Amino acid sequence: MKRLFRYLEYQFCVPEFAGGMLMLLSGFFFAAATNTLSGWLYVISGVSFALLLISGILPRRSLKDIEILRSPIEPVSAGDAIAIELIITNNSKADKSLIEVYDFVPKGLDKDYAPQKVIEELPAHQKLRWVYTLDSQYRGIFWFGRVDLVTASPFGLFRSRRSLLSNQQTNQQKVIVYPHVLTLNQCPLIDQIGAEETPKTYSQRYVNANANEGLTKALRPYRWGDPTRLIHWRSSAKFGELKIRELEITLSGQDLVIALDTSSGWGHFQFEEAVVAAASLYFYAQGVNLNVKLWTSLGGTVQGQQIVLETLAGVNPNPNDLSSQGVREKLPDTPLIWLTHRQDSLSSLISSSRWLLWGEQVQDLTESSGMLIKSDDQEAGENLKNEFSSLRSQLQKQIKFLT
Repeated sequence: MKRLFRYLEYQFCVPEFAGGMLMLLSGFFFAAATNTLSGWLYVISGVSFALLLISGILPRRSLKDIEILRSPIEPVSAGDAIAIELIITNNSKADKSLIEVYDFVPKGLDKDYAPQKVIEELPAHQKLRWVYTLDSQYRGIFWFGRVDLVTASPFGLFRSRRSLLSNQQTNQQKVIVYPHVLTLNQCPLIDQIGAEETPKTYSQRYVNANANEGLTKALRPYRWGDPTRLIHWRSSAKFGELKIRELEITLSGQDLVIALDTSSGWGHFQFEEAVVAAASLYFYAQGVNLNVKLWTSLGGTVQGQQIVLETLAGVNPNPNDLSSQGVREKLPDTPLIWLTHRQDSLSSLISSSRWLLWGEQVQDLTESSGMLIKSDDQEAGENLKNEFSSLRSQLQKQIKFLT
């Protein structure tokens, strides 16, 4: 019965409560007129049936010649507000009134919010801008589908619905929610790559600690452990606090690949942490002038801020991804940072690589060095609100070398 009413609502119309009551009364008056042969009962029933007929035709006609265009949606980061703009145009020669507009939010974007707008009046050949916001709680690539128009105008006896479907998925129906990018003041995991072989080339901390000359890139507040030789005394006296000179650092175009394991077995929050870590490490490596790239089994190797963020926005665990034995063959033959939940995959890495492992224990690892990331699923909601503060602090800690 619900399917029948839904079909009639989209194709023709369905009665509202008042319309149903009027249909029953009209039938009652007509039956009474037939039994009594009373003329005034025939008039009442005839007028009622005419009103029902007009009320069933006009709502469908009111929804014609209305066009809705969705403005392009700018990408945002998870947690930011998304501005959605719909332009509603009345292309007919008559005014439109009392129309409800329902915009169906993609599943997973904001499940607790169903936006709707009531158009009290839309003059002929005029446009109406409808702007509302959504909370982007989770990263991802989402597609907006249909927009429904509903009206019972002008008498409120019958309701009709028209669905404007997007037959083609264009950029105007797509919204991209990027993962969080954490601001890292330091990241020994990246700074110490290659430190065993050429520390003066690859260790940023070594360069900062021993440089007396060079172009000053910026000034920043003093942090515990900074060498006193880099204190800029004139600026420190001016601002009333110690200021440290940040020098331009040349890392000789060192190649680095951040590889994300997308095989099945991830916990939901753990995988979100891994995606956030990959984005944060990529931007940190770019900040220290490394030739950094991102690798996933589905997208391969990509480079560039926008394409990396889009790749991470759309990545999800895939049960058909590589096994541990196939990792070595597919991964690039360069120093990399492997983000995984599988301890057995660490043996496939080359000796100069690093890893981040989401798990309980790390045992018998002799060919690579890295860090065990501890995440508590019970605090997942709180960590999202705190912008992954626990993950940020772990990424800035000294990594554990295993030999």
